[in-house]
Amino acid sequence: MMFHNAVSTKTCQDPPGEMAVFIASDANTRKALDAEEDDDEEEVRDQWTRGLDFVLSLIGYAVGVSNLWRFPYLTLRNGGGAFLIPFFFFMTLAGIPLFYLEVCLGQFSGISSMFVWRMCPLFKGVGYGMVIVSGMACIYYNAVLSWVIYYLVNSFYSELPWAHCGNWWNTPTCVDSSGANSSLSSGDNNTFFNDNTSLPLLNGILDFHSLNSSSFSNDSLYHLWNSNFSVPFNESGLNASFLCNWNSSFCENTEDKVKTAAEEFWQYNVLRKTEGLEDLGGLQMHNAICLLVAWVLVCLCLIKGVKSLGKVVYVTALLPYALLTIFLIRGCMLPGAVDGIIFYVKPDFEKLKSFTVWIEACVQVFYSLGPAWGGLITMASFNKFHNNCLRDVMIASLADGLTSFYGGFVIFAVVGFMAKEANVTVTEVATQGPGLALVAYPEAISKLPIPQLWAVMFFFMLLLLGLDSQFGMFETVICGLIDAFPKQLRKKRIMLTFGLALISYCVSLPIATRGGIYVFTLLDWFVAAFCVMLTSLIECIIIGWLYGVDKFCDDIELMIGRRPGIYMKVCWTVVTPLVMLVAFIFTCAKYTLPVYDGYVFPTHANAIGFLISVIPLIPIPAGMAYVLFKEKGTFSERLYSSVQPSPEWGPGARRYKAMYEDHKEERKHRPYWLKTLFRRNKF
Repeated sequence: MMFHNAVSTKTCQDPPGEMAVFIASDANTRKALDAEEDDDEEEVRDQWTRGLDFVLSLIGYAVGVSNLWRFPYLTLRNGGGAFLIPFFFFMTLAGIPLFYLEVCLGQFSGISSMFVWRMCPLFKGVGYGMVIVSGMACIYYNAVLSWVIYYLVNSFYSELPWAHCGNWWNTPTCVDSSGANSSLSSGDNNTFFNDNTSLPLLNGILDFHSLNSSSFSNDSLYHLWNSNFSVPFNESGLNASFLCNWNSSFCENTEDKVKTAAEEFWQYNVLRKTEGLEDLGGLQMHNAICLLVAWVLVCLCLIKGVKSLGKVVYVTALLPYALLTIFLIRGCMLPGAVDGIIFYVKPDFEKLKSFTVWIEACVQVFYSLGPAWGGLITMASFNKFHNNCLRDVMIASLADGLTSFYGGFVIFAVVGFMAKEANVTVTEVATQGPGLALVAYPEAISKLPIPQLWAVMFFFMLLLLGLDSQFGMFETVICGLIDAFPKQLRKKRIMLTFGLALISYCVSLPIATRGGIYVFTLLDWFVAAFCVMLTSLIECIIIGWLYGVDKFCDDIELMIGRRPGIYMKVCWTVVTPLVMLVAFIFTCAKYTLPVYDGYVFPTHANAIGFLISVIPLIPIPAGMAYVLFKEKGTFSERLYSSVQPSPEWGPGARRYKAMYEDHKEERKHRPYWLKTLFRRNKF
């Protein structure tokens, strides 16, 4: 269907009563309209300088540290290459439809996630919940950036501090993987303890394969364990838990377990953790300073909103791909890398018979793309009204999925190398979360030539990935407040940005204490545990059934010149909400309480955690009660009125507001299922 020069036209497929669509499809006319929009809205709302700014911001928001430290582990655990089948299946059925829905909402309305739900006032609390959950996530997410910054600073030392034992934070149980050991003479084949039991050496390295219970007593091994010796890996490799596996009764009699130098650096230098949440200990200045630096970086990048963010993302979104490629090339040159990659991609289709595998793929897609946090709506609200958002959504969502898969090759090339070095299987080395990014990978880097160079590159890459995700969440909070108080705050954006950052920094200081890792784990476990999936389900219900998927398609056609196909309609109304409902029920059914490094959180801590998880949901019933109370008439009349778009709802572009208002009455009388239900029953 051709449209000419913004002439009022009806499509031949439209049913009677369909709203007339005003579309400018001619390229020159479209540019002219965009120019007029720029003039009209210059004083109202900022816009992206270039379309590519928005695309890169979407990619940066979706692609985060979890793409490197969670997806590869899930792929390994759930069937290797076979896991890609459910992953891309759910990306198609749920991820991309939700992504597209939120981007369209933001671009059409031109307002932040806090007020976009004027389209259905009954659920206005959804927008407030999005801002709250993003603000809460900002508080603890920046702690990850602070740890990365600390590692980055330590990467400039002449010798990486996590590469060897013998530092002030190391314990007698430290395992030095460098192969150097000043306590054992390389000239002797045996060393002796007080009980005259010899410790077998091979070329100056402890030969664990010669140890057996008949020739080496527990007393001697215990003496070694509690000595100041740092036990090195032998050339054939050593599993870090070998001493415990060698004699289980010995481990039962010792309070500590063997830890690598990298693990002890994380536990006893970076965290310096206490025994539990009951003892937060003192504030760790190195963590507090790094946390402050992280917040300053976020503020500087968002100081002018999308104008400054649009420039920063060219570095933060693109440079990680260059660094990932460099790491992949270097990783493939390491011994054992091919074994790790094969282990990563080798499909095990038997795993696909497990329902859990499919649910984990769905959850990973959902949390990776990041709908229901408000960031997608907020960033899309700065688009030009006629921006081709469908193209941008497809690019960003595919970039997220393919980056996860690509990052797996980078991770498992190094994991394979570590497994070969330690003479263990890949499964024993593979891990997820901070343990992979801040323990396992740094340990592997320490074994490479010029380790400082690789360490700087790796942690700089993690910092960029983390900053991009933080930008989207923090901008959601800022824009929500600006849209709530435009006259008071729009011209004071810099002050607002630094003020919010200062408040967030002060609130997040408990994470910088010695017991901060327990606070972080509690927040990370509970903040988005239930609210994000539930919010996505509500979004689909609002768009598909309350506002009406046909009206939403009208809005999209007004923007980009074509209506979504039947596929998107079916996903928004049926498939995606069903997928999210099943995933939500399964998550609740399989939900487990948090544990960190063997520490079980006390009952009162879990109670606080559940309270935290409910906070973003409180605005939803509260908003419903307020709207219903404010409306007039019987309960059914109030309910019906509360699901009709408010007078403020409409296109963000000024030139279309009058047209939209002219056809509101026509849209209002178009029959759809909910209205028919009310008319038929009149209750």
